[in-house]
Amino acid sequence: MITKQLRIGTGFGAHSTAEDVLSGIDLTGTTALVTGGHSGLGLETTRALARAGAQVVVPARRPSAAERALRDIPGTEVHGLDLADLESVRSFCARFLESGRPLGILINGAGVMACPETRVGPGWEAHFAVNHLGHFALVQRLLPALEAGGARVVSLASAGHFLSDIRWDDIHFRTGYDRWLAYAQSKTANALFALHLDRLGADLGLRAFAVHPGSILTPLQRHIPREEWLALGWVTPDGEPADGFKTPGQGAATAVWAATSPLLDGHGGVYCQDCDIAEPAATDDMLIGGVKPWATDPGAASRLWELSSGLTGLNALR
Repeated sequence: MITKQLRIGTGFGAHSTAEDVLSGIDLTGTTALVTGGHSGLGLETTRALARAGAQVVVPARRPSAAERALRDIPGTEVHGLDLADLESVRSFCARFLESGRPLGILINGAGVMACPETRVGPGWEAHFAVNHLGHFALVQRLLPALEAGGARVVSLASAGHFLSDIRWDDIHFRTGYDRWLAYAQSKTANALFALHLDRLGADLGLRAFAVHPGSILTPLQRHIPREEWLALGWVTPDGEPADGFKTPGQGAATAVWAATSPLLDGHGGVYCQDCDIAEPAATDDMLIGGVKPWATDPGAASRLWELSSGLTGLNALR
């Protein structure tokens, strides 16, 4: 059964934190995996899950940096993984599966934003490759552990998806690069991936969600000059976050809620924000949010799945 994009009234909201939504939830005995789990929102997510009792696996492109960031958080472990390299994904997943551990939570949080034009693998555009294809391959290869854990898979999308549908005729920007459209397309892909993953995985006990964490200033914006932050209205002239921006703890809340809330039992495939299922977007204001129709289109989700399978050579769910 397809879950509708309608709020369910959770009692939480834009100002709730990851700790708030985990109050009373015991994750002892649960293994969680958080890509990007050592920086920004990911670090807050890791901290909250570990505090609730989960053993949190944090794969990282720079393991030494991740170990430094997590050294004071018990219940965490770091492993090497480069989402831009499918061989690295294969190697990491093989090692994890050898451990025999069921995986109860997978949060696809790592990503790049508005970076200079970069090509990875066989010439893939980096936003699409890292934010979407790397996580697509990760889920495919971890399927035995996810199925065993009856897992929830949460992909961090963004209101940035407002700016672009999937560019079916030029996904890799062969005919001209735009860093914001590249980011936006990858965020639409994150939402469509969750939609189709849930459709294919629900009968296996695997549910998937996409979340918009809100507007938060973190290291994700490292490629964007500070003067552009001011021009975009992200910060005030004195450098403080603008009204409507969240703290990292508030930004991590929706992903943690989607990964753990009993209110979502029996639901899946939806786009969430502010610790609830999002409504269809009524305006183009990304601070208000909601979800655009191209990010909830089942036909587009199926088409993207087949395209991603062809590019990665993986299709564990059919």
